[in-house]
This record gives sequence, C-alpha cells and structure tokens, in this order.
Amino acid sequence: MSKTLLDCGNCGPDFNSIRQMVTSNFNASVVQSHGTEDTLAMLRERTIDLVTVNRKLDRDYTDGMEVIKAIKADPELESVPVMLVTNYEEHQDDAVKQGCVRGFGKLSIGDDATQALLEPYLGQRKKK
Repeated sequence: MSKTLLDCGNCGPDFNSIRQMVTSNFNASVVQSHGTEDTLAMLRERTIDLVTVNRKLDRDYTDGMEVIKAIKADPELESVPVMLVTNYEEHQDDAVKQGCVRGFGKLSIGDDATQALLEPYLGQRKKK
C-alpha cells in the first residue's frame, strides 16, 4: 500500500526536491500544504503517514513550530508523525520536545541518512 507524506510550508523548488527524493526511493506520494489551516484540514480528510514542516513557512515566513503545536494539540491528530525540516540542530531539538520525530535539513535531502529517517514512516526503500 502506498504511503503519503504531507509537506508543509516549503517553497516550490524545496517541495519538488523532497517530492523527487520520496517518490524515487519509496512507494509513496507527496502532497503539499502551506500553513496551519490547510495542514489540519488535509490531516482530517485523508490518511497521512508523515508530515514534514518547514521551519519558516514559505507563504508568510511564520514559524513552522506553530503548525507542529496545532497538530500535537489536537487529540485526533497528535499521533501523526511530524518532522521539522531545518538544518539547525537547536530547532530540531525544540521540535522533538514538542513531540516530533527528529527531522532533516534541506542540505541533506538526498542523503542516505535522510532516507533512513523516513523509512519507518514511508516503508521500505525501493530497490535500485
């Protein structure tokens, strides 16, 4: 069964990089959201296996942690795995304290270590 990753707040090029990496390496699709409201709506409308949230949302540069807090504060959604997309360890640490699983930075999108982080949520990697 195909998995679905919901990517929130990344600009077009970064979203496409994440989508390309995920669809090339996993039997998964990637959908996009832009802020708290549409992310919560999508989580309620369909099965999402993992949410990635940009540290600063592209649409209005608000803090992606606000999206994470809204997901984790909702009893119906709090169990959905969420990763913060940032290169900064201190922000990764803060996200983990909010209930996220450790995420990855944009500089490591193509790395094997990033794919290994995604594997528990998106399933076994495709054979190359």
